[in-house]
Amino acid sequence: MNKKKQKNFINFRAGLFHHRAKRSRKVFWFFFSKKNFFAFFLLEPALDLTYLREWIGRTETAEDVVSPRLLREYAATLEMGTLALHWCLAPPAAPGSALGPDGHPARGVFLPPVPLPRRMWAGGKLALHDRLRAGDAVTRLSRIADVTLKQGSSGALCFVTVAHEISTARGLAIAETQDIVYREITRPGAAPAPKPRIAQWQEQKTAGSVLLFRFSALTFNGHRIHYDRTYTMEQEFYPGLVVHGPLQASWLLDFAARIKARDPAGFVFRGVHPLFDFQNFKLCAAAEDDALKLWVETAEGVTTTEATARW
Repeated sequence: MNKKKQKNFINFRAGLFHHRAKRSRKVFWFFFSKKNFFAFFLLEPALDLTYLREWIGRTETAEDVVSPRLLREYAATLEMGTLALHWCLAPPAAPGSALGPDGHPARGVFLPPVPLPRRMWAGGKLALHDRLRAGDAVTRLSRIADVTLKQGSSGALCFVTVAHEISTARGLAIAETQDIVYREITRPGAAPAPKPRIAQWQEQKTAGSVLLFRFSALTFNGHRIHYDRTYTMEQEFYPGLVVHGPLQASWLLDFAARIKARDPAGFVFRGVHPLFDFQNFKLCAAAEDDALKLWVETAEGVTTTEATARW
């Protein structure tokens, strides 16, 4: 073998590199040959925040009607008032061929194509102006308000903030700020240490697999962590089905309205720790100045969602 051929052969044996970049997506393949051993590596796409922030300002409009059937099914599923009914209206209706492996619609149309696999509803804020009523024709105007990147203990966290305006013929009914977080899939760590909190009001709740499935159906939410136990445990490494963030927020919002016997004007909530279908838990509340502090607490004393309601 001449020196040129020998050099090329050595380069091949040392490694063959291929790179493809599409701004926010970078994939690398490495191929090694040594004693008939071959290796293949796929690295995670790069997170290009400048590119993702180009989605800021994008808008989307959706319409729906508060139908008698929706009201019946909502009441049958949650057995409470309809203060949080807007989360069941005008959901994205992507065809099955357009869903990702987690059951969510593919990203990159309205929501930015964040290249992190786990998506969670981190929290939100509601300004409540008018209750939705039977027969209301509802329009939701949504806008990407912000895209930010933070570094957490488990890696990168990308936050996408969406501003929604839900209106009827009477005018603006609800102004909402929704915070979505994207992150790597990691095995969940130990639950945080319980922090004792004194509740003035509390109510025991349960959330079995049937309830989670029915709420997913009400909201047309295909995220598999709420109904597909095998996927949830084997692919996302949770110990059980995950209780929806907006479901917990709906319970706390209704709880606040029942305690004060009137609808709050403002409601802020955030997810603190996952809640699972096999856990016993309760809704808790305590007065604080002119507000009501609310939280979901497991039997072990761990807070999973916390909120503040004001009138």
